[in-house]
Amino acid sequence: MSEKPATIKEIAKILGISASTVSRALHDHASIGLTTKMRVKQLAKELNYEPNQTAIYFQKGRSYTIGVILPELSEAFFSAAISGIEDTANKRNYTVLLAQSHDSEENERKLVAKMKNQRVDGLLISITKNTSSYDHFDMLKNSNIPVVFFDRIPALKNKHSVACNMETGTFEAVNFLLKKGHRTIGMINGPSTLFAAKERKDGYIQALFKNRLKFDPSLVVNCDLTEKGTIQAMNELLIQKRKPTAIVTFNDYVALFAIRYARSQNIKINEELTFVSYANTPLINYMDYVPIATVEQFPYLQGQKATDILIDLLNKPNRKDDAEQAYYNIIVESQLVVSNKE
Repeated sequence: MSEKPATIKEIAKILGISASTVSRALHDHASIGLTTKMRVKQLAKELNYEPNQTAIYFQKGRSYTIGVILPELSEAFFSAAISGIEDTANKRNYTVLLAQSHDSEENERKLVAKMKNQRVDGLLISITKNTSSYDHFDMLKNSNIPVVFFDRIPALKNKHSVACNMETGTFEAVNFLLKKGHRTIGMINGPSTLFAAKERKDGYIQALFKNRLKFDPSLVVNCDLTEKGTIQAMNELLIQKRKPTAIVTFNDYVALFAIRYARSQNIKINEELTFVSYANTPLINYMDYVPIATVEQFPYLQGQKATDILIDLLNKPNRKDDAEQAYYNIIVESQLVVSNKE
């Protein structure tokens, strides 16, 4: 037996038949007789023949690879999302090419170009917290490479997306605090560039109006989601004449930073100041003082749905974008999870 895999031409030469006959026999073409098929397949097995996947992909016009760009894989939320993406892609015989933008718009732009050059069939992406323009996705559109945004989605009219309903999630969170007796509720929101930050603010305002309370803009502070930015946001809230007795934070990490800072200022958590956050990540199970509730965003499910949409788009005939194309915009409903330590 040969250690080096044989080629179709070598098999054809040994059997004294054409390379095209060998190729058709290996693919069970109806024009090839059973005896010839058996001879070709037996010899191919003996010679360790392996199909040239590059040639097959070129012939079919696709690589069966989808690209994924995430802000930070180290975050539990995105780890869960990639699990949903990979599980779904594997079931549908696709390979996943993963990259991290590290929340840098410049990195994101470079990675989008690299994904195009790697000839991915399609792209799944959760944009960075700093992404303010989206022209870098035009090169994918021009190359007929579909894009599905998930979780962090851009404020574009024509896009395929999967996201959690942050508006209703925030409404539930604020309403939960109001029922607990809180009347001055602050919010540490994310960067204004994120559509999810707008949704959170809208849900916050709706909950106040629903309960006939006036909206005070000074109680909603945007931050860059870092510890330093969170501390600055906390200071802005704590100097208010009407100090908040509860704060809704953009995610569990921001809640951790905020709670740690509050404790350093000798503020009694869940007595003088209460927190509600988002994401329901495993992180909160290891905190000494946890948010009394967190909004579950179902990252695994978002990853699953985004991957299904992308592969469905790839399997559509004549899938070039045009004015008549229907866009998938899937909303996953959030769920308020009350802490068992509350």
